[in-house]
Amino acid sequence: MLVGQNPGAEEDKKGKPFVGRAGKFLNKVLAQNGLNREEIFITNIVKHVTPQNRKPLPDEVESCAPYLTRQISLIKPKVVVLMGAVAWQTPRVEGAEYFETVHPSAAMRFTKMRKRFEEDFKQLKKQL
Repeated sequence: MLVGQNPGAEEDKKGKPFVGRAGKFLNKVLAQNGLNREEIFITNIVKHVTPQNRKPLPDEVESCAPYLTRQISLIKPKVVVLMGAVAWQTPRVEGAEYFETVHPSAAMRFTKMRKRFEEDFKQLKKQL
């Protein structure tokens, strides 16, 4: 399971997470590591678009967290990959292993973060 921050305008329009530029980058990194996006449940901690695509506020994270907790409980993923500082706030559900990395959009913009993101997914592949 992959968890991001919140949907952007493109994701909101299509009703699917990570379909914009960050999603294309994520798909590339997944494919490089032999991971098939179609076999991975992808969601966000905050379930709605924020005004001007700003970072979700603490009360938005808090009010949406129970939905994500329920998703994790129902899906029972072996690993939950938390992408970005907002996603790192995901409440932990017993039985799942949690793996924190940077958000794909940050990895696209900053070389140091890109290297970390790519290395994290290499490590994740080894774990799986």
